[in-house]
Amino acid sequence: MHQEPPLPVPPRSRVRAFVCTVAATALVTLTAATSPADADTRTAADPAAVVREWNAIATDTIKTSLGPRPSGQVAIWEGFVSVAVYNAVVGIEGGYTLYKWHERGPAKASSAAAAATAAHDVLLTYFPAFKDQLDTAYADSLAALPAGHARDQGVDYGKRAAARIIKLREGDGRFADVPFTASPAPGVWRPTPPAFQPFIDTWLARLRPLVLASPQQFRPGAPPALSSTAYAEDVQELQTMGAKTGSGRSAQQTETALFFSGNLIAQVQTAVRDHAARHRLGIAETARLFAAVNASATDAVVTAWDAKLQYGTWRPITAIRLADTDGNPATTPDPAWEPLLLTPPHPDYVAGHTTVAAAVARALTGVLGTSHIDLYVPSEVTGTTRFYDSADDLNRDVVDARVWGGVHSRTADVVGCRAGTQVAAWALDRYFQPAAKHGTQSSPSKRTARQDRLAEPKCGDDTKSN
Repeated sequence: MHQEPPLPVPPRSRVRAFVCTVAATALVTLTAATSPADADTRTAADPAAVVREWNAIATDTIKTSLGPRPSGQVAIWEGFVSVAVYNAVVGIEGGYTLYKWHERGPAKASSAAAAATAAHDVLLTYFPAFKDQLDTAYADSLAALPAGHARDQGVDYGKRAAARIIKLREGDGRFADVPFTASPAPGVWRPTPPAFQPFIDTWLARLRPLVLASPQQFRPGAPPALSSTAYAEDVQELQTMGAKTGSGRSAQQTETALFFSGNLIAQVQTAVRDHAARHRLGIAETARLFAAVNASATDAVVTAWDAKLQYGTWRPITAIRLADTDGNPATTPDPAWEPLLLTPPHPDYVAGHTTVAAAVARALTGVLGTSHIDLYVPSEVTGTTRFYDSADDLNRDVVDARVWGGVHSRTADVVGCRAGTQVAAWALDRYFQPAAKHGTQSSPSKRTARQDRLAEPKCGDDTKSN
């Protein structure tokens, strides 16, 4: 199995202790989350620490602002911050192509100062209520860097990097009024108990993506018809394996459902920070890893919400309670059926969790050049940490978790996973790539043999774990 005790803090890097402390205190107070790290984490011995540190600050700012919102919105803000930091760093350090920008920074500027400035300015623009905390954290970051011309140049370039992303995102459709107009009918989504909330954040379905050409670019085909065998099998599995009480789940399967029932994007950030610290990735490599992961996750959310709005399929709790209306003789209604987890207020098809997790997994394998992702993923819900060496294993667990939680059909999970994989693969063929001579991007056809031998991560569709 993939569950192991958390890694001890590596003696060669003390930043992981800071990051873990930040994550643990995030729900209590953002002020604690933005307290200064040990000064030596931002010295030349570990210049990448500033990128990890501001990722933690961004995550805590977003979580505190949005609260327990059952939406993919959190991924959008992580994506904005990460691409700004990426441009700020690689525009000085070189080695990779800029994201939708051509303005390189001074070669001797401080990329750490640029990274902190870019993150600070983007967060301040979108979360102005956190100005005091963000300004304090920013002052701490700059104070830990040597004063002088290099730092000043880094600050100036970081401001321009942030301004570029903020300008690019103007008029992108955030918070637009996007109605869900389908009337309740067999198979059609409607608010679910106990809160009966309306379809949340429908604007995500029409948001201009970060890397894709349109929200519909990887829209999957329609889900199985209500009369189909595939639909009946989904309902039967959910009825047995996703029930709150009297289910066929093992204790381990229940733990898996709970493990992935919280804020997936926050889980990913902590895991990627840990990976970057343990592997001692440089500042450009760290910024690139976060940009690839979070830009892919952003567009995975857009892709998932586009499908949700397009197909508007009912959730398991509705499908099972109203099975006598679906016209399928292989389904049996249970008006009292309840899922293990609370049902989020948006349609079943496709699953946001699996779409995002698969995009993250594919981004990791693409950037790292290996299917061995070496990821320690924590869960605030269960208080445990799981080790994933394989992207396949991560995808399989997230797919299973949403079925065992009773909130998604397996079809919605698997199809979402496939879509997320496509999103990230497409993105990494076109963005965040090593630069050829003169700063141009290497052609996708010139990818290394090692990359070409990588198989696309699987989506758990070969096994029905029940």
